[in-house]
Parts: sequence; structure tokens; C-alpha cells
Amino acid sequence: MLKAGLHFQTQMVVSPGNTAEYIGSGDMAVLATPAMVALMENAAMLAVAPLLPEGSTTVGSCISTSHLKPSAVGATVTARAELTEVDNRRLTFRVEAYEGEEKIGEGEHVRYIVDREKFLARIGK
Repeated sequence: MLKAGLHFQTQMVVSPGNTAEYIGSGDMAVLATPAMVALMENAAMLAVAPLLPEGSTTVGSCISTSHLKPSAVGATVTARAELTEVDNRRLTFRVEAYEGEEKIGEGEHVRYIVDREKFLARIGK
């Protein structure tokens, strides 16, 4: 059963392929904000995935984040997501990112539970 308090965390090592310079969101070799956001979304998705009905998944709808500090190539970044609200198919998460114990990002993320086949049928897949 989905309820507030569910949480999950994921980790990544900053590589040249997820820097702002490589992705194009900036021109420096530091963790790109879009890469941090993707890690946060991944933690939220995985927090609820085992509890979803057969054939269901979640899709991101909205994310509001702050990227507070840079992380260099080689740094280990951990994203944490906690489910804070369940409103029918709408799931709201508190998301945070850390390099070690230092918070480097935070925000709120909304995902919706969808039927995988119906969702893909809407785009012709």
C-alpha cells in the first residue's frame, strides 16, 4: 500500500558524461543540474515501484528543485526521495541530493501512477 513515509535512495559517481559541459546545460565539468534531477526522479520512481499494481508504472509530471552546490567529476552523489502525499494517482515526494553529508540539492517532485500499456498507446507505441 502506498503511504507517506516510503523512501528510497540512489547513487551515482559523477562522470564526464553527466557534467553540465557534456549535457549542454552549462560550460563547466561539474554535475549537471539535469543529471541531478534525473537521479532524484529515479529515487522517487524506485521508492514506489514494488508496490504498484501489475502493469502500472509512474511518470514524472513536475519537479521544482534547487541545485545548491557543485560536484566534481569523481564525486559520489546520493539522491533521496520520500513520499509525502498520496492523492489517488498523484504522488508527491520530497527529494534531496547529497555529496557525502553535504546537501547539494533539494525540492519537490510529483509523479502519477499510469497503466503502462494505455500510456504508450496514447503515443502510438
